[in-house]
Amino acid sequence: MTYVVTTPSFSGPIETLLQLISSHDVDILDVPLGPVVDAFVATLRDETVTLKVEELSEFLLIAAILLELKSQKLLPGRDTTEPDEEFIGWEERDVLLARLLELRTYAALADAFVGLFERAARSFARLRGIDDGFVVQPPDLLAGVTTAQLAAAYLRGIEEKPVPVVRLNHVTVDAVTVAETVVVLAQRLPTLGRLSFRELTAGLLTRIEIIVHFLAVLELCKLGHLALGQGATFGEVDIEWIDAASRLDLERIDSYEG
Repeated sequence: MTYVVTTPSFSGPIETLLQLISSHDVDILDVPLGPVVDAFVATLRDETVTLKVEELSEFLLIAAILLELKSQKLLPGRDTTEPDEEFIGWEERDVLLARLLELRTYAALADAFVGLFERAARSFARLRGIDDGFVVQPPDLLAGVTTAQLAAAYLRGIEEKPVPVVRLNHVTVDAVTVAETVVVLAQRLPTLGRLSFRELTAGLLTRIEIIVHFLAVLELCKLGHLALGQGATFGEVDIEWIDAASRLDLERIDSYEG
């Protein structure tokens, strides 16, 4: 159904009226919009006429466009503004396509509202409240509690809580350091000759001692007093003192701090 309007300067579908105004065939000032809207409202109130949501949204869109065009003509300072200035460079087909996309958006929104209305129609409100004779009695929280129990609970609440103590007697602190181990190895290795790292650490009991000895060996190698070798991948690491005759400057080793 296409809504037909009747004005002193035009009579026909409202879409055609918008096209004629856009193409300057009809002056928007010659079209009274008040009677057009009144006639549409009267059609809505007529119970014998049923309008679809699409037709209603289309009329509202075109009426809003006509109202905007007429406002631009009537407002001061906008006399030189063309009604379709915002559509400069657009083909008429593009303008109509844009309007159709707007109408489709409104139609999708109307369908969403219809879905909400249908979902709400499947729910039923409660017509009655709680019966008059129904009495809610909260439980007595002090039922069965004696004054002696209350006094004991009060004393437990005000008594001073013990301060938590963190005991460290089970923690063993290893005092071995790399600097001390470097001094010890500098004194031992010149007399031991060539040996493997496994033989050097055979008498050690803890993992930290083995790690410290390994770091000390690397430090002596970096200082140029040890030669390290490994015959095969993942094989034994051989240790050999380079200059057994000169040893090391023991005073410098004794003051070594890593």
